Amino acid sequence: MEPSDEVVVREARSGEYETIGDLVVGAYRTLGDAGDAFYEEQLRDVAGRAGHSEVLVADLGSIVVGTVTYVPGGRALAHVDDPEAATIRMLGVAPEARGRGVGEALVRYCIDRARAAGHRRFRLDTRTSMTSAQRLYERLGFQREASHDWSPAPGLQLLAYVLELEPGRVARSRAISRQ
Repeated sequence: MEPSDEVVVREARSGEYETIGDLVVGAYRTLGDAGDAFYEEQLRDVAGRAGHSEVLVADLGSIVVGTVTYVPGGRALAHVDDPEAATIRMLGVAPEARGRGVGEALVRYCIDRARAAGHRRFRLDTRTSMTSAQRLYERLGFQREASHDWSPAPGLQLLAYVLELEPGRVARSRAISRQ
């Protein structure tokens, strides 16, 4: 990858689902936090997520180096009880692409989607071990919402974050969107 490569965010293609599943599992494993075999199976089930939400990828050059699942408000995959809020799930960036703005481009793209869809808030949960993601969210204006922290399994604590969306404000980044 060349340093001048621009991050391009787009919807995933069905032929990429296996690659995307491998990418997100690999990203979680490098953080020491892929979870158990059941959660890895969920991470790999890109086709299942695509049926209920939008699976997005980030390309650098022509290589898929990041992914996130955008979930409009009120859908089961959101894991939040707030129909006025959009959320993201399963953000992952390939280790070799970290520090290049890939995660930020994906999150900003999702914030813009939520705002354009008229959502009032953007909520997300992150594992306590994902400190780089927490720094990204806080840099983008997310606030911790400890009253919504939760534990989906013994020994696993998720931290809740919220971003109040201002209508008309765009969270633009250097990412280019193409469909």
